[in-house]
Amino acid sequence: MKQALFTAVLALSASSVLAQSASQAQRQFEAGQYQQVVEAATPDGDPALLFTAAQSYQKLGQAEQAIGAYGALAARDEGDPWHSIGLSGQQLMGEDVDGAMASARHAVEMAGNMAETHYQLGMVLAKAKSWSDAADEFDRVNELDPANAYAYYYGGLMHYRANRPDRMANRFERFLALAPNAPERPEVTQIMRTIRGR
Repeated sequence: MKQALFTAVLALSASSVLAQSASQAQRQFEAGQYQQVVEAATPDGDPALLFTAAQSYQKLGQAEQAIGAYGALAARDEGDPWHSIGLSGQQLMGEDVDGAMASARHAVEMAGNMAETHYQLGMVLAKAKSWSDAADEFDRVNELDPANAYAYYYGGLMHYRANRPDRMANRFERFLALAPNAPERPEVTQIMRTIRGR
Protein backbone atom coordinates (compact mmCIF):
# COMPACT_ATOMS: atom_id res chain seq x y z
CA MET A 1 0.00 0.00 0.00
CA LYS A 2 2.78 2.44 0.96
CA GLN A 3 4.67 1.56 -2.24
CA ALA A 4 1.60 2.23 -4.42
CA LEU A 5 1.01 5.55 -2.67
CA PHE A 6 4.67 6.53 -3.07
CA THR A 7 4.57 5.62 -6.78
CA ALA A 8 1.40 7.66 -7.29
CA VAL A 9 2.90 10.70 -5.50
CA LEU A 10 6.12 10.36 -7.51
CA ALA A 11 4.16 10.18 -10.78
CA LEU A 12 2.08 13.22 -9.78
CA SER A 13 5.23 15.17 -8.85
CA ALA A 14 6.89 14.27 -12.15
CA SER A 15 3.84 15.33 -14.16
CA SER A 16 3.60 18.67 -12.32
CA VAL A 17 7.31 19.32 -12.99
CA LEU A 18 6.71 18.58 -16.69
CA ALA A 19 3.68 20.86 -16.79
CA GLN A 20 5.60 23.59 -15.04
CA SER A 21 8.54 23.36 -17.46
CA ALA A 22 6.22 23.45 -20.49
CA SER A 23 4.33 26.48 -19.14
CA GLN A 24 7.59 28.15 -18.16
CA ALA A 25 8.93 27.54 -21.68
CA GLN A 26 5.75 29.07 -23.10
CA ARG A 27 6.25 32.20 -20.97
CA GLN A 28 9.89 32.42 -22.09
CA PHE A 29 8.82 32.05 -25.71
CA GLU A 30 6.28 34.84 -25.24
CA ALA A 31 9.04 37.07 -23.89
CA GLY A 32 11.34 36.34 -26.85
CA GLN A 33 13.71 34.19 -24.75
CA TYR A 34 14.04 31.60 -27.49
CA GLN A 35 17.51 30.37 -26.57
CA GLN A 36 16.39 29.47 -23.04
CA VAL A 37 13.50 27.47 -24.50
CA VAL A 38 15.69 25.43 -26.84
CA GLU A 39 18.19 24.75 -24.06
CA ALA A 40 15.44 23.28 -21.86
CA ALA A 41 14.09 20.87 -24.51
CA THR A 42 15.26 17.30 -25.05
CA PRO A 43 14.22 15.01 -27.92
CA ASP A 44 12.70 12.45 -25.54
CA GLY A 45 11.28 15.01 -23.11
CA ASP A 46 7.95 16.77 -22.75
CA PRO A 47 6.45 17.06 -26.26
CA ALA A 48 4.77 20.39 -25.46
CA LEU A 49 8.16 21.85 -24.56
CA LEU A 50 9.69 20.33 -27.70
CA PHE A 51 6.93 21.91 -29.80
CA THR A 52 7.72 25.31 -28.27
CA ALA A 53 11.42 24.67 -28.90
CA ALA A 54 10.74 23.97 -32.58
CA GLN A 55 8.91 27.31 -32.84
CA SER A 56 11.79 28.98 -30.98
CA TYR A 57 14.31 27.62 -33.47
CA GLN A 58 12.14 29.08 -36.23
CA LYS A 59 12.14 32.49 -34.51
CA LEU A 60 15.93 32.23 -34.24
CA GLY A 61 16.17 31.50 -37.97
CA GLN A 62 17.62 28.03 -37.32
CA ALA A 63 15.60 25.98 -39.80
CA GLU A 64 17.61 22.75 -39.55
CA GLN A 65 17.27 22.64 -35.77
CA ALA A 66 13.55 23.41 -36.04
CA ILE A 67 13.11 20.55 -38.51
CA GLY A 68 15.05 18.33 -36.08
CA ALA A 69 12.78 19.28 -33.17
CA TYR A 70 9.67 18.62 -35.26
CA GLY A 71 11.34 15.36 -36.32
CA ALA A 72 11.67 14.29 -32.69
CA LEU A 73 7.92 14.78 -32.33
CA ALA A 74 7.27 12.95 -35.62
CA ALA A 75 9.34 10.01 -34.31
CA ARG A 76 6.73 9.36 -31.65
CA ASP A 77 4.21 6.55 -32.08
CA GLU A 78 1.74 7.08 -34.94
CA GLY A 79 -1.13 6.80 -32.48
CA ASP A 80 0.18 9.86 -30.62
CA PRO A 81 -1.19 13.20 -31.91
CA TRP A 82 2.25 14.73 -31.34
CA HIS A 83 3.51 12.48 -34.16
CA SER A 84 1.14 14.18 -36.62
CA ILE A 85 1.92 17.64 -35.21
CA GLY A 86 5.65 17.04 -35.66
CA LEU A 87 5.16 15.62 -39.14
CA SER A 88 3.03 18.63 -40.09
CA GLY A 89 5.72 20.98 -38.75
CA GLN A 90 8.39 19.27 -40.83
CA GLN A 91 6.22 19.28 -43.94
CA LEU A 92 5.33 22.95 -43.50
CA MET A 93 8.98 23.89 -43.18
CA GLY A 94 9.66 21.91 -46.35
CA GLU A 95 6.93 23.92 -48.17
CA ASP A 96 4.72 20.82 -48.49
CA VAL A 97 1.55 22.68 -47.54
CA ASP A 98 -0.80 19.93 -48.69
CA GLY A 99 1.07 17.29 -46.67
CA ALA A 100 1.26 19.60 -43.66
CA MET A 101 -2.49 20.25 -43.92
CA ALA A 102 -3.31 16.52 -44.05
CA SER A 103 -1.07 15.78 -41.04
CA ALA A 104 -2.46 18.69 -39.01
CA ARG A 105 -6.04 17.69 -39.78
CA HIS A 106 -5.20 14.13 -38.72
CA ALA A 107 -3.84 15.47 -35.40
CA VAL A 108 -7.10 17.40 -34.84
CA GLU A 109 -9.14 14.29 -35.65
CA MET A 110 -7.11 12.30 -33.11
CA ALA A 111 -7.13 14.92 -30.34
CA GLY A 112 -9.63 17.70 -30.99
CA ASN A 113 -9.49 18.84 -27.36
CA MET A 114 -5.72 19.38 -27.49
CA ALA A 115 -4.90 23.04 -28.15
CA GLU A 116 -1.65 22.29 -29.99
CA THR A 117 -3.43 20.33 -32.72
CA HIS A 118 -5.55 23.38 -33.58
CA TYR A 119 -2.51 25.67 -33.28
CA GLN A 120 -0.61 23.62 -35.85
CA LEU A 121 -3.61 23.50 -38.17
CA GLY A 122 -3.96 27.27 -37.79
CA MET A 123 -0.33 27.74 -38.81
CA VAL A 124 -0.83 25.59 -41.92
CA LEU A 125 -4.05 27.38 -42.87
CA ALA A 126 -2.23 30.70 -42.46
CA LYS A 127 0.49 29.50 -44.83
CA ALA A 128 -2.26 28.47 -47.28
CA LYS A 129 -3.73 32.00 -46.93
CA SER A 130 -7.04 30.63 -45.64
CA TRP A 131 -7.30 33.59 -43.28
CA SER A 132 -10.81 33.02 -41.94
CA ASP A 133 -10.31 29.29 -41.33
CA ALA A 134 -6.94 29.97 -39.69
CA ALA A 135 -8.58 32.58 -37.42
CA ASP A 136 -11.18 30.00 -36.40
CA GLU A 137 -8.46 27.52 -35.46
CA PHE A 138 -6.58 30.05 -33.34
CA ASP A 139 -9.85 31.02 -31.66
CA ARG A 140 -10.37 27.32 -30.88
CA VAL A 141 -6.89 27.22 -29.31
CA ASN A 142 -7.90 30.04 -27.00
CA GLU A 143 -11.13 28.28 -26.06
CA LEU A 144 -9.02 25.29 -24.97
CA ASP A 145 -6.08 27.29 -23.59
CA PRO A 146 -7.00 30.90 -22.73
CA ALA A 147 -3.41 31.61 -21.64
CA ASN A 148 -1.86 30.94 -25.07
CA ALA A 149 -0.77 34.44 -26.04
CA TYR A 150 0.48 33.55 -29.50
CA ALA A 151 -2.86 32.03 -30.48
CA TYR A 152 -4.30 35.50 -29.80
CA TYR A 153 -1.49 37.07 -31.81
CA TYR A 154 -1.91 34.82 -34.84
CA GLY A 155 -5.69 34.92 -34.46
CA GLY A 156 -5.51 38.72 -34.54
CA LEU A 157 -3.39 38.67 -37.69
CA MET A 158 -5.75 36.24 -39.37
CA HIS A 159 -8.82 38.31 -38.46
CA TYR A 160 -6.99 41.40 -39.76
CA ARG A 161 -6.29 39.69 -43.08
CA ALA A 162 -9.87 38.41 -43.22
CA ASN A 163 -10.97 42.07 -42.90
CA ARG A 164 -12.51 41.68 -39.42
CA PRO A 165 -10.79 44.53 -37.52
CA ASP A 166 -13.13 44.33 -34.51
CA ARG A 167 -12.13 40.73 -33.84
CA MET A 168 -8.50 41.55 -34.59
CA ALA A 169 -8.46 44.31 -31.96
CA ASN A 170 -9.93 42.00 -29.33
CA ARG A 171 -7.31 39.29 -29.99
CA PHE A 172 -4.44 41.76 -30.07
CA GLU A 173 -5.51 43.34 -26.77
CA ARG A 174 -5.46 39.87 -25.12
CA PHE A 175 -2.05 39.16 -26.70
CA LEU A 176 -0.57 42.38 -25.31
CA ALA A 177 -2.04 41.67 -21.86
CA LEU A 178 -0.67 38.11 -21.77
CA ALA A 179 2.71 38.79 -23.40
CA PRO A 180 3.71 42.37 -22.57
CA ASN A 181 7.37 41.69 -23.41
CA ALA A 182 6.77 39.91 -26.72
CA PRO A 183 9.04 40.97 -29.60
CA GLU A 184 5.91 41.51 -31.73
CA ARG A 185 4.55 44.18 -29.37
CA PRO A 186 5.67 47.18 -31.51
CA GLU A 187 4.15 45.59 -34.64
CA VAL A 188 0.86 44.89 -32.88
CA THR A 189 0.59 48.36 -31.33
CA GLN A 190 1.33 49.92 -34.75
CA ILE A 191 -1.44 47.88 -36.41
CA MET A 192 -3.82 48.83 -33.61
CA ARG A 193 -2.92 52.52 -33.99
CA THR A 194 -3.44 52.36 -37.76
CA ILE A 195 -6.84 50.66 -37.43
CA ARG A 196 -8.04 53.08 -34.75
CA GLY A 197 -6.82 56.06 -36.75
CA ARG A 198 -9.13 55.27 -39.66
